[in-house]
Amino acid sequence: MFVDSHCHLNFPELVENLPQHLAAMADNKVSHALCVAVNLPELPSVLALAQSQPHLFASVGVHPDYEDTEEPTVEQLVQLAAQPKVVAIGETGLDYYRLTGDLEWQRQRFRNHIRAARQTGLPLIVHTRSAAEDTIRIMKEEGADEFGGVLHCFTESWDVAQAAMELNFYISFSGIVTFKKAVELKDVAQRVPLDRMLIETDSPYLAPMPYRGKMNQPAWVRHVAEHIADLRNEPVEKIAAATTANFFKLFNKAGAMQ
Repeated sequence: MFVDSHCHLNFPELVENLPQHLAAMADNKVSHALCVAVNLPELPSVLALAQSQPHLFASVGVHPDYEDTEEPTVEQLVQLAAQPKVVAIGETGLDYYRLTGDLEWQRQRFRNHIRAARQTGLPLIVHTRSAAEDTIRIMKEEGADEFGGVLHCFTESWDVAQAAMELNFYISFSGIVTFKKAVELKDVAQRVPLDRMLIETDSPYLAPMPYRGKMNQPAWVRHVAEHIADLRNEPVEKIAAATTANFFKLFNKAGAMQ
């Protein structure tokens, strides 16, 4: 069985065909999925989705790309995370690719999420783009290694992967690893120890080959696993078993609900 460790099933383009996507998950042996929050206004839809299906889970957080949105406090994140199906804090992090100028607000938001994760004991879901140095630095400064988490949709170098793993973080691969030009990322996927690896879709984005360019869905996480298996010359069953076990170890609140 496979687990999609990061998707956005609550987004309109997916939720409008939810029964079909859930059926496709079952057909492709995708047993569970984590529906990840990106802001507070849309959080109720994430929570409702997780509460409606026993094999779906939720997170609480505000993505770094959302500049003009309600800013979460540590206390607010902690309170929201107490709900039964919430198994993680995030996604949070830094993104210097889409936004420019004084981004100190991004860094402070990131720190607030890390502090909320510490208070709740829940793992942290980290988004980082064109900001790896600051991301790792803040994780170290805030003691993120105390509770760990995952660098989701990983696209960084092996050095960044090593730094994250030293901080008790997992590395999650999305459909990007199947893209022909993702040579460096393929190398990272070959080198990350199996006990530190997760797989995801980040759907509706980043559909893996052979569906690149189409709207992504959780069922297609199996193609990420199959590609990694080919890269490592290992059976896909081994990748599936390891990443599924890792998911429930990291998101242990979800594991308690199995």
